[in-house]
Amino acid sequence: MKAQNYYDEDSKAKLQELIKDIKVAMLTTVSENGQLRSRPMATHEVDINDGLWFLTELNTAKVAEVSQEEQVNLVYMDVKSQRYVSLSGSARTYRDQAKVNELWNPLLKAWFPKGPDDPMIAVMKVTPEYAEYWDAPSYSLVQMFGFIKAAVTGEEYKEEGTEHEKINLSKSA
Repeated sequence: MKAQNYYDEDSKAKLQELIKDIKVAMLTTVSENGQLRSRPMATHEVDINDGLWFLTELNTAKVAEVSQEEQVNLVYMDVKSQRYVSLSGSARTYRDQAKVNELWNPLLKAWFPKGPDDPMIAVMKVTPEYAEYWDAPSYSLVQMFGFIKAAVTGEEYKEEGTEHEKINLSKSA
């Protein structure tokens, strides 16, 4: 369970695979008074080598918070498949009409009723620097056997086959 270096393409590919189908992440920012604040954000594009892309309104607390403190955390969870990813990095929010158009889909009208040309839509890009993930087998019979074994023996439950890795994605590493 050692941190991988930036050039470990297998670890980056595994991370990309773990989060590519999880559409919503919890984005944590730091408020003006130092409190941590989290909210759900729909991920529109995932590229571990480039960034994770989101659409947001310009006049929100998260945009103000990111402008003051770029360090953020994203948490992706898929309980059914037992995949959990915590990803930290730096965020930047800005207007980019071409990127808004690229990320746009008709369902976004629910959040942005004026459409992709709304001047209040911004893109938020999170550049990943560090990640940690847990990827466990999701077959319930094996889990149930592990729970029962731990209860009977008094030993701590340890899920067989669980992958847990820390990945340093910073180019300066």
